[in-house]
Amino acid sequence: MKTISFEDVLEMDERDPLAPLRDQFSLPEGVIYLDGNSLGAIPRDTPRHLAQVVEDEWGRDLIRSWNSHDWIGMPQRIGAKIAGLVGAGPDEVIACDSTSVNLFKLLQGAIALQSSRGTILTENAGFPTDRYMAQSVADLCGSKTVKAVERDAIIDMIDANTAVLLLTHVDYRSGHKLDMARVNAAAKEKGALVVWDLSHSAGAVELDLAGSGSDLAVGGGYKYLNGGPGAPAFLYVRREMQDRLANPLPGWLGHAKPFAFSQEYEAASGIDRFLCGTPPVLAMAALESGLAQFEGVDLAALFAKGQALCELYVGLMAKLVDRHGFTLASPSDGTNRGSHVSYAHPQAFAICQALISRGVIGDFRTPDLLRMGFTPLYTRYRDVWDAVRILEEVMDRELWSDERFSQKQRVT
Repeated sequence: MKTISFEDVLEMDERDPLAPLRDQFSLPEGVIYLDGNSLGAIPRDTPRHLAQVVEDEWGRDLIRSWNSHDWIGMPQRIGAKIAGLVGAGPDEVIACDSTSVNLFKLLQGAIALQSSRGTILTENAGFPTDRYMAQSVADLCGSKTVKAVERDAIIDMIDANTAVLLLTHVDYRSGHKLDMARVNAAAKEKGALVVWDLSHSAGAVELDLAGSGSDLAVGGGYKYLNGGPGAPAFLYVRREMQDRLANPLPGWLGHAKPFAFSQEYEAASGIDRFLCGTPPVLAMAALESGLAQFEGVDLAALFAKGQALCELYVGLMAKLVDRHGFTLASPSDGTNRGSHVSYAHPQAFAICQALISRGVIGDFRTPDLLRMGFTPLYTRYRDVWDAVRILEEVMDRELWSDERFSQKQRVT
């Protein structure tokens, strides 16, 4: 492999047709931000947009804004924008609630459709919320069980008793990416449904929910979609399934005629039936601003850039692997990887904190992973070079050994 020089990296940025997208975000001077896989950076337009919603729509137009500014249509309008990023039809995605709540809704609805089957099949080291929700649904049903297996054994473990598979498309720790089409085909062959968690995929890697034969999916709005901390999530239901799948949280906005205020529940048709409560307008406005950053962007080029950033990082890290005891904990083959890369190290937490103190913001995942996310909308190739250079200095000078870098806070 050719040795990469600083001049090579500068040339990569110079040739990058997506480089101007970085100017759409407010990124602090002196900070290399490699944690957009946990919280996306704020778009420059978001404060202005939120001020306009607060001052004009809420402040001036008050309750009239539900109609005049179509607040009531935000879940569908924003869902349609997300649909374009995940390979779905505009009437197959809706923005609402949190990822956890949406998981519960889709899992419970799927189990009801598969009443003769008894198992929710999931991965034994996926994101914990997914497992919690699966167990909650199984407990509420009374006769269902959760079976958790190794990620690479999922397909082999699908059987005639499998009702639903609950899987993360891109693993939150390693970045390992499952072959969605292959899993969907295997599940359908055995009569099982699949619920995909796209939280570490949407906006960063290529997705084709419709083309891959996906049934159901959820995802968050605050990572690669840049919707802000705690941004609303989204859910996807294949069009042919929508009127067969019941929403176990039948709130008033999921009603066919919400403003008739009937005491009898009648589910809306289509994707609208998966709404529950009143949409959080200010949070939805921030998410809509985040999604606006994708408008007009060549998505194939964007996702390819994410992989190129990861490849550069892995290549530059090679010199630190043996010298400082790092172990690649992500797939080496980019086709099997999302847009973040993790390295294992016994001192990963302290190393991460030392990096943050020097302006390189990545994150730590227990027990020993240093994780770096590469958001192709605003990450430069130079950022990757500089991050590795600073990491090399932290390791060579053992800066991580300072006691203050081992003190954990509530959020790690």
